[in-house]
Amino acid sequence: MFLQRSAVAAARRAAVAPVLRRSLATSAVRRNALPDQPKIKTLKDVKVDEDLIGPGARPGTVPTDLEQATGLDRLEILGKMESVDIFDMRPLDASRLGTMSNPVMVRSAGDEQHAGCTGVPADSHNVIWLTMSRERPIERCPECGSVYKMEYVGPAEDPHAHDHGHGHGFEEPKTFADFVKPTYY
Repeated sequence: MFLQRSAVAAARRAAVAPVLRRSLATSAVRRNALPDQPKIKTLKDVKVDEDLIGPGARPGTVPTDLEQATGLDRLEILGKMESVDIFDMRPLDASRLGTMSNPVMVRSAGDEQHAGCTGVPADSHNVIWLTMSRERPIERCPECGSVYKMEYVGPAEDPHAHDHGHGHGFEEPKTFADFVKPTYY
C-alpha cells in the first residue's frame, strides 16, 4: 500500500516537473528603439500648452508617468528628467532666526504662499503654518518669533485676475495682527 502511494506520487511529480523547470528569461528593450514610439519632448521643446500633452501609450501597453502626464504634472516630470526644480521645492533656510531686518525669504509665483515654521533650531516646535500674501508679505511665527517675507516672483500683471474679494462685499477676516500698530511690524 505504501509503495503503491509512492509510485503514484512519483508519477505525478514526473508529469509536472518539466513545466516547473522552465526557465524565466527577461530581455531589456529600449523604449526609443521601437520604431512606432513618438519622440519624447524635452523641457526646452515646451513652447505652448499643447506641448504639455503626453503621447499616450501604444495600444495594449500600460502607460508610464511620462506618457500619460499632462499639464503641470508633465512639466514637473520633464524638469526632473533634466535636474530642474520647476516648483522650487527646496526647504526654507532653517539655520537662522528671521528678523525684521533680515527675514527668511519665501519665493512665490502666486498671490498667496503658505510656509511651515518648525522653529530655530529646526524641529524645536511643532509646525505652525503661516500665510503670506502680496498685500501682507511679512509674517512672524508666534512660537519662536522668526520672521518670514514673501518675495513675489510671478508675472507683473496676472491676465486671469478677477478682483477677488474687492467690490463683492467680501471682507477678509480680521485677526489680532490687524489691530497691531504698523510701526510694530
